[in-house]
Amino acid sequence: MAQENCCVVVYDDQAEMEKAMRLLQKEEFDVKKLSIAGKGYQREEHLTGFYTTGDRMEFWSTQDAFWDELWELLPGAAFFWLPGLGTVIIAGLLVNVFIAALEDGVVVDRLSDLGAALYSIGIPTDSIIRYETAIESDGYLLIVHGGQGEVERAHDVLAGEGVRDVTIHLS
Repeated sequence: MAQENCCVVVYDDQAEMEKAMRLLQKEEFDVKKLSIAGKGYQREEHLTGFYTTGDRMEFWSTQDAFWDELWELLPGAAFFWLPGLGTVIIAGLLVNVFIAALEDGVVVDRLSDLGAALYSIGIPTDSIIRYETAIESDGYLLIVHGGQGEVERAHDVLAGEGVRDVTIHLS
């Protein structure tokens, strides 16, 4: 995936991110243009496991209903252990970018593999460090991909209560 326009929103908890995704659906955004990244569970939750069969992924924890809904909405899902970040769940368009960065051995100074994937879609390094720090502290990223008008509208819809950070990145 080449550089593109995106709006990246950081949430401190899953409930706020889930609310935002529902709001985007209500506002008729194409959910197939969304990506998420986050730890996926809190440390005290004790992830039981996950599996995938074909195009279906199951995730067992106290938040499994939330993640099951995401697997149905977003194209692609991945669960990785990343040095420095721990376990991270990625879903949506970012999955293919992340895997391509891994396969191509993309290395970006001081960034994790996830950071290299974010860099490859046009997010500047200083913002990536902020986003990696957010994930490391159990935050979630919601990324809206699209044309300039789409990401600006997403910014306007999502800026507000429950948001730690909302930024537009234009290519």
